[in-house]
Amino acid sequence: MAGLLLAAGGGRRLGGRPKALLDHRGRPLVEHAARALREGGCDPVHIVLGAAADAVRERADLTGYHLWDNPDWALGMGSSLRVGLAALAGAGADAVVVSLVDQPGIGAAAVARVVAAYDGGRALASAAYDGRRGHPVLFGAERWADIAATAMGDRGARAYLRAHADALTLVECADVAEPYDIDTPEDLHRLE
Repeated sequence: MAGLLLAAGGGRRLGGRPKALLDHRGRPLVEHAARALREGGCDPVHIVLGAAADAVRERADLTGYHLWDNPDWALGMGSSLRVGLAALAGAGADAVVVSLVDQPGIGAAAVARVVAAYDGGRALASAAYDGRRGHPVLFGAERWADIAATAMGDRGARAYLRAHADALTLVECADVAEPYDIDTPEDLHRLE
């Protein structure tokens, strides 16, 4: 079970502060998100960087993770998802759990629950919060090409998930995680 952390965004609504570098508990946010994937049962963990990629490499301890650059990061999350899935193709993983760097309320417990939903190469699962689909999401390897083909803009796999809702397993995680995003200056109070 591979992990894929999308951490390329430039923090446009945060005044251009890349989310991967936001301070959380004394370390860059990207470290916490990557560790949640690993501790939740994902190995290897791949991280897609974009905005301030060199600064992220310099400041964050990402030893043991596979790093990929998305030169088109400004086009949105969809381009980062495509970069990550392309990096995983042929790597031998049966599935991938995809997480976002800007959701520090989602930790290893939610990742582990989603990992446990794996049931084969066509697996499709998502964390749910009070019945509403959220992150992280799990994609069986047989779905990667179709997901990449539909990943556009800031919506990532949203269109694919909506079109395949009948195959999607929702894994309730509201008791172990909080799905808030760090998107605007008003959200920064959630960081510790």
